[in-house]
Amino acid sequence: MALIGRFNSLQVAKHTDFGLYLDGGPDGEILLPKRYVPKDQPTEVGDWLNVFLYLDSEDRPVATTLKPKVQVGGFASLKVAEINRIGLFLDWGLPKDLLLPHSEEKRPLQVGDYCVVHVYLDKRTRRITATARLDRYLDITPPHYKPGQEVDLLVVEKTDLGYKAIIDGKHWGLLHKNEVFKFVRNGMREKGYIREVRPDGKISLSLQPVGVEAVSGLGEQIIAALRAEGGVLKLSDKSPPELISQRFGASKGNFKKAIGGLYKQGLIRIEDDRIELL
Repeated sequence: MALIGRFNSLQVAKHTDFGLYLDGGPDGEILLPKRYVPKDQPTEVGDWLNVFLYLDSEDRPVATTLKPKVQVGGFASLKVAEINRIGLFLDWGLPKDLLLPHSEEKRPLQVGDYCVVHVYLDKRTRRITATARLDRYLDITPPHYKPGQEVDLLVVEKTDLGYKAIIDGKHWGLLHKNEVFKFVRNGMREKGYIREVRPDGKISLSLQPVGVEAVSGLGEQIIAALRAEGGVLKLSDKSPPELISQRFGASKGNFKKAIGGLYKQGLIRIEDDRIELL
């Protein structure tokens, strides 16, 4: 069965002047318009093509070799292209924009704004639809992440505590503002790390490696910076956190641990206003 809103591997059924018809199983033959027919791979009857399926303006399944920014079941930050009485239409990389009904808005949006949405298939109409109401599409069962585990993050919104982010397309997590040492905005995709899974299931995140790995990696950065600057770095364990963050994107606590480790190894000398390479 062909899956609307997803990539499918379908067999070429026949050629026409305006494209190819692909075998969609119970959905019958599905048109791949001529402008999307690949020129760099076989397209004879019986050959298989990887195509994305969506509904055209008359709600008929149609295929394309274009790659949308998100598939059904996924999350993405998309730009508002148009607004009318039906809803908002989002640019997702295909000729037909993606509908975000007004009832699925979480906050008022204007043309040009970006919004993080989940994409689903309306069971009644089979139309691909977006929603900004994300909670019901995220897993509330206790997660099994381990501290220090690397994960993929999609930043969703800024809060008083920091930034809410979706972890691996499955769970909510929080980047606490005192753990953010770089520019972050809604809709950004970043590599992140699990800092803690609390007993209540809430997940704390970091944009930097945590634990021993974080300190080890930072120590290597500090040594490289010292060598690049002639053996002297105008930072120490007494420097303001802001200066440390600007230079290394790290917390003052991790910086102190890193230079403490380098000092114990006999690699540096620590002064009040600088560190020196030995």
